[in-house]
Amino acid sequence: MVAADGEGGGVLRLPGGRARHVADLAEAMREMDDVRWVWADARWIYPELLARDVRVARCHDVALTEGLLLASEGRYGEPRSAEAAYARLHGHPVPEDRETPAEGLQGLLFETRREPLAPEDEIVADVHADQARRIAALPDPGRFRLLVAAESAGALIAAELGHDGLPWRRDVHDALLTELLGPRPMHGMRPAKLQVLADEVSAAFGATVNPDSPQQIVKAFKTAGQPVPSTRSRVLKEVDHPAVAPLLAYKELVRLWSFHGWTWADQWVRGGRMRSEYVVGGVVSGRWATSGGGALQIPKIMRRVVVADDGWTLVVADAAQLEPRVLAAMAGDVGLARAAGEIDLYAALAQAFGGDRSHAKIAMLSAMYGGTSGDAPKLLAIMRQRFPDAYAFVEDAARAGEEGRLVRSWLGRTSPPPSGRWRQLVSGPEGGRAARDRGRFTRNFVVQATAAEWALTLMAVLRGRLPDPARLVFFQHDEIIVHCPAELTAEVQAVVAWATEEATRLLFGATPVRFPMEAIPVKCYADAK
Repeated sequence: MVAADGEGGGVLRLPGGRARHVADLAEAMREMDDVRWVWADARWIYPELLARDVRVARCHDVALTEGLLLASEGRYGEPRSAEAAYARLHGHPVPEDRETPAEGLQGLLFETRREPLAPEDEIVADVHADQARRIAALPDPGRFRLLVAAESAGALIAAELGHDGLPWRRDVHDALLTELLGPRPMHGMRPAKLQVLADEVSAAFGATVNPDSPQQIVKAFKTAGQPVPSTRSRVLKEVDHPAVAPLLAYKELVRLWSFHGWTWADQWVRGGRMRSEYVVGGVVSGRWATSGGGALQIPKIMRRVVVADDGWTLVVADAAQLEPRVLAAMAGDVGLARAAGEIDLYAALAQAFGGDRSHAKIAMLSAMYGGTSGDAPKLLAIMRQRFPDAYAFVEDAARAGEEGRLVRSWLGRTSPPPSGRWRQLVSGPEGGRAARDRGRFTRNFVVQATAAEWALTLMAVLRGRLPDPARLVFFQHDEIIVHCPAELTAEVQAVVAWATEEATRLLFGATPVRFPMEAIPVKCYADAK
């Protein structure tokens, strides 16, 4: 097991009870390949090992596991660090979690000014044993162990994604920004093409208006006799005024400049790689988030900047219609599972909706997200009749949410409990709306969280089979990119296909539901779409 000491070193407890205090932690770990390391928090130690060219096959992340267990016990949001878990276990005051590591490995478990409750390796060992006992006591410990293994593998993958980085051609990026915005401006100035659009907006209103100010825009439209409730694009598109076209164009380009412009590239693109900071389970459903770099929000136009190295290939794969297929597998609905055995699930469902694929899609999304507008009620009635088990599955989850109960994913990730504010609202005059809102959340939680588990399991098994030096370099909900030497392309495609089937088997066993995930080799990410 690995933990940090208070002086920036490490404690490595090796199998057989030997322990050593190491400055050469990386060298010691190279000696041991087939080990599941038990770590207080992989975020604070694995990047240090990757920097020393050490990769580990498996780990148990104490902090991530504690978070899962606390939620399962109805204690979502309590401190989840190894030290906090140890304090709870032994009746000590529970410290708050830290969100950033100290310098290097220093302070892995604690702030250096705080006296540790026990030696770090003892804390990790005690908490790990306690977590094993708590997992064994769960109604379905086997599934939860798979969740813990996948979540912990996610901690390794997130660190590796940041370390390896997504191939990013800075010269192509600069050329694209210049094409769309004009030359890079002086600090504090707008790019030339944005300034032209800003001037057109002002000219259309007949007065100087800052297009970056929603208040000024709303006021300008009101003065022009066309009041608008907001400056959202969908609102502006309904307005007949000469300022609308340049304003919409400005909003689109300014977002690109702000979130993926030159300053962004200066910070997040290094050594020909975009190195975002992924957050495992950053969303309550288990989906990932980012704390910097915005890898989960790369606009389509930026995909042309993602180019494989010379002699290398990008293998791009995304799961088709993942959430409906997950629902079919969880619910065991024979009819829906039969449709989910096809490449295009919505086309297969269309017959039940008069041959209209779009109606099948609306019905399925409304069932999973609680949609009630437009044709949704009529289409949901058809779904309830034709696919009763799938419909009942999400309805049960919605009812649980409306009643303030917890719901769980397929592997056991647990939804947050309702807030005190919600309980106040639900007992008041707006109680019906508050209950329905929570019902929509829990309805989707069971599906989205399980879809996140499937994707995480896919990456975990894929990571273990990729031929060296192929690397997983990008992940976004249900899409992955592997960067590999061109001669390994076919092998990587085959591994992706195997990992897709293996993830499905691990979660759902023998199921007729198909999870299509075509792996497409391209030189440039933009060519995959």
